[in-house]
Parts: sequence; C-alpha cells; structure tokens
Amino acid sequence: MKKTKEALKYFKNNYKGLLEFLKAKYPLFHNSNFFFRDFQFGIQKYLEKKEIYISSYDASTIAKELGQFLEEEKIFQKINDRTWRVNDHSFQTQTPGDPF
Repeated sequence: MKKTKEALKYFKNNYKGLLEFLKAKYPLFHNSNFFFRDFQFGIQKYLEKKEIYISSYDASTIAKELGQFLEEEKIFQKINDRTWRVNDHSFQTQTPGDPF
C-alpha cells in the first residue's frame, strides 16, 4: 500500500515522463484512444524499469486514480470506464512535409 501511494504521488508530479514512456510502447498520440489496461500495464512496466515491483492490483489502483487526475488536468477525456481520449497537443503527430 505504501508503494502504491508513493508511486501515485510521484506520477502526479511527473506524469509527463510516464506519458513519454507510454508513448514509446503504445499508440499514444493527441486525439487517440488510450485504454485502461494499457495504462495499467504501462505503469507496472515503468516501475519495473526502475526496479520497483508492484502487483497488477496495485497497478490498477494507480491507473484508476492517476487517470482521474489526468482527467482533471484535461490531459485525458473520459470516454467510458475503460477508455480515454488523449488531449495533449505535445503528442500530436505530424504528416510528412508538415513544417509545424
């Protein structure tokens, strides 16, 4: 439980780093759908990379609470209980030849 609270606090303060990590592993870009299960597993993998091991249940708890936080921050828009739409222009994809 202590690891879960510490991880959640860390992610709330450093969510951009987590999102960049997730972007490398999952199709995470502006206006894309992002699924709870990918978020849960991504959190677990991110922590494992830092040699912090948590259960799937704890990862699920973090994903749920962090998802709500990112909704409040307007980074995620809730579609349903298992899906969000990413609302972060820094994750916008560019088309070839697009100067911006």
